[in-house]
Formats: sequence, structure tokens, C-alpha cells
Amino acid sequence: MRRALALSLSAGLVAVMPAGAQQTHVLVISGLGGTPQYRKAFIETAALLADSARARWHVADSSLIVLAEDPALDPSRITGRSTREEVASAFLRLSRRVKPGDVLLVFLNGHGGGEGAASRVNLPGPDPTAADYASWLSGFSRQTVVFVNAASGSGDFVPVLRGPGRVIVTATKTAIERNEVMFAAPFVRGLTTGAADADKDGRLSVMEAFEYATREVANAYEAAHTLQTEHAVLSDSALARTVAFGGARPSDDPRVVALVGDRQRLETDVAMLRARKSGMDSVTYARELERLLLLIAERSRAIRAISGTP
Repeated sequence: MRRALALSLSAGLVAVMPAGAQQTHVLVISGLGGTPQYRKAFIETAALLADSARARWHVADSSLIVLAEDPALDPSRITGRSTREEVASAFLRLSRRVKPGDVLLVFLNGHGGGEGAASRVNLPGPDPTAADYASWLSGFSRQTVVFVNAASGSGDFVPVLRGPGRVIVTATKTAIERNEVMFAAPFVRGLTTGAADADKDGRLSVMEAFEYATREVANAYEAAHTLQTEHAVLSDSALARTVAFGGARPSDDPRVVALVGDRQRLETDVAMLRARKSGMDSVTYARELERLLLLIAERSRAIRAISGTP
């Protein structure tokens, strides 16, 4: 019962990467646009994510890789061409930089298709499959991975990629939903602006961005009086609530500032505990995780009570 209570209470918290603890690494992959309209939209989404990674999340240039079909479209941000070889090289480079407990965000955008492990997003040259991405992600077993496939027909990536320590987000529920999708832009907007900050703590969890984007997509279809042909999916909702980006000062109230600082220290303890999980007795790990989650949840409830948020 206590473990269930801990998980329930922690559902509303946002655990981020406190300064000096976890580091964030970002790989953005934009596929073939096909038309000037899509090409422009893909580049704009990649640019917003890259700018936020630098300015808001303080991601080092060496930990930020942006690949697109034509680097000349935005040479100040795009670091390479989004070929299969460049994508594989990017994963290898980042695997050499990450430390246990770090966070890797992979954002894949474009036109997708295929089924099962053969699902793919169209890139210049041969297209990597979902199985290829699963292989590349195997080098990040001691990190938290957030993999977002915002392309059409992306649903089959979930069963291929999901695993411990991973949040997998796809723009569609199945590979059959192959029509144009709207998910990418509102998801990135939710992750990089205050629009999705439900608990107003200055940080954006993956779950907050996902819920914001799904609402925006549903509203867009409703406004256009058309049948919704895309239904985004998120794997591991519990982890998605505890991985967030940003770190702006949450409040001018010193009580809230102190509580947030205390919560961040506890969240660092959780990250360190998860990094040690493989070498721990399962009962000891579960007991310590429960204790930390309960303490974090208590701080979160206190913050909401002071701030007057539900």
C-alpha cells in the first residue's frame, strides 16, 4: 500500500536535472520534407528545440546534435546531414559523452511508414528502421532516454524501443495512421515554453508536454470539423512525469524556493539510486525508492498548497 501511495503521490511531481547532477544530451533528426512546406516546418521545429536546449536547458554544444536533409537550410543550427551514417555516428558520439544518470532526448521528425521493427522515417539515402534505433539506444542502458518519433505512421516504434529507463513517444497509435500529423510542433512548443507548465514550477515534464500536445492536436481537428486521424502514444507514463527540462526560478516566495531546492536534492538522490539499481538488492532498491518518492511527493504537495495550484 505504501508503495502504491508513493507512486500515486509522485504522479504530480516533476523531477528534473539539477545543476551539477544530471546532464542533458539532445539529438534532433529531421527527415525528408518532400515539399517546401514540410521542409520549412521540420526545420522550424528543430530550430526551436535546439535553441531551447542551448538557452533554457544549458545543453553544451558538444551534447547537442541537429541533423537535417540539407544543412544549408540553417547552417547556424544544423550540424550535419540526416543520413543513416550520420545518425549512427551521432549516437556513438553521444554514448562516449554520457554519464550514468544523464538524460538523452532524441527527437525524430518527418514522414514515416512501415510496420513493426521495419518501421522507419524517411531520411536522405537508406532509412534506418526502428530496429536500428533500438540497437543504437542499447549504448545508453545507464541513462534515462526520451525518444520522440513525431512522424506519421510512427506507432510501431513503441513496442520495438520501450524498455527500462526509457520514455517512448509517438505521434500515432499505429503504423496505419499514415496521414499528415500535427503532433511535432505543439509537443516541442509544450516542452520549450511555459504553455504546458501545469504545476507552474518553471520546468516542463515530458508528460506535461505530451498532454499539452494531445490537447492542441484534438482542438485543431475539432476546429476544422474533421475526423482525427492521429492519436499520440506515450510509453511509461510514470517515468514521463519524472523527467523534465528547464529550471527557471519557480517563485518569489522563499518558502516555495526552499521546497523546490529540497525537492531537487531528493530528485538527484533518485537519479543516483536508479544509476545504482543493477548492483542493488531488489527489495532494498524498492524500499529506498519508495522512501524518496514519498518525500518528494510531500514537497510537491506543500508547493502546490502554498502556490494555490490543484
